[in-house]
Amino acid sequence: MKQPMPKQKMNPQLEPFFDQSMDCLCIADYDGYFVNINPAFIKLLGYTEEELSSKLISEFIHPEDRELTAAYREKIKNNVPLVDFENRYVCKSGAIVWLNWTSVPQENEQLIYAIAKDITHTKKLEKERVSQLNKLSKVNKKLKRQNYSTSHDLRSPLNNLISLANLIDMAKIDDTDTKEILSLIKLSAEGLNNTMNSYIDSFKELDTTGMPLEKVDFIKVFDKVQSSISSLIQRAGTTFIVDFSAMETVNFKDIYLESIFLNLITNSIKYARPGVPPVITMTTIHENGEKKMTYTDNGRGFDMEKVGSLIFTLNEKFHDQEDSKGVGLYLIHEQVTSLGGSIMVDSKVDMGTTFTIQFKS
Repeated sequence: MKQPMPKQKMNPQLEPFFDQSMDCLCIADYDGYFVNINPAFIKLLGYTEEELSSKLISEFIHPEDRELTAAYREKIKNNVPLVDFENRYVCKSGAIVWLNWTSVPQENEQLIYAIAKDITHTKKLEKERVSQLNKLSKVNKKLKRQNYSTSHDLRSPLNNLISLANLIDMAKIDDTDTKEILSLIKLSAEGLNNTMNSYIDSFKELDTTGMPLEKVDFIKVFDKVQSSISSLIQRAGTTFIVDFSAMETVNFKDIYLESIFLNLITNSIKYARPGVPPVITMTTIHENGEKKMTYTDNGRGFDMEKVGSLIFTLNEKFHDQEDSKGVGLYLIHEQVTSLGGSIMVDSKVDMGTTFTIQFKS
């Protein structure tokens, strides 16, 4: 076993901050060993300082997160700071904790200074939120099916009743009261049938449009989203190639397009290939009456044969990166389809992903 570096001497002025901080603070060397660990980190993981210093840091990381963590660690050693990275550590008790990291390299010292926040509770809340969203989605879909099924089931006997009423030869009925009753039955059936048809048409319209559409400016929404996550974009070294000239506006919902752009861009940054800055291309198309927008990145992509049918399913994850919540693409699909549009995806592993959104004409 490789002998770790001696414990790093702490600046006397910083020592109280290091020792008393509630967050997990540590210093690691470029070989992958802890050099200094503050008491909060030691308490959280449950190991002694000697145990933590004598083994490679990777041995304390959850096995499923080691490969991705190693890739980002190499970026740090290439003098690229790490911000907002999440992974799991295994405590001595066997419990798993989620940590959110900010790490800064000091190349001249061959050391990495890092701070980690325990976000285990937040992750549990996110998991519960996704679970509740999943349940609500299932209930909503069930209610939709019941609405359509009930409407369909009622229409059949109504149409049958109208057909039977039409078969009655009123000329063969002498009794005036009977004629009047039959006429009222026929009128009531036809009225109920018309009401049912109107209800179904209204339900379908609400189901596909959801809310009034408005003219949405692509570049304005893009600029707003870009501004809101500018620091994330800059840290990732993201490059945008944007051309909205073919269709500058579309009838949609401003808040939906903003959410779609936000989810797509943050996904591209989150799932960028290690060491490869994201390049994102966004283009609008207006041809043959069809209104489309394509979104392409150069990220990690995924195997369409394995997961293509699950891309837009709630709570599905397609990468080892455990900060994925499986909600973003589901929400994008719901937002597009709820306003009468459609979305398609094409992707290859390590060759990026292309989303094509077709808006309602």
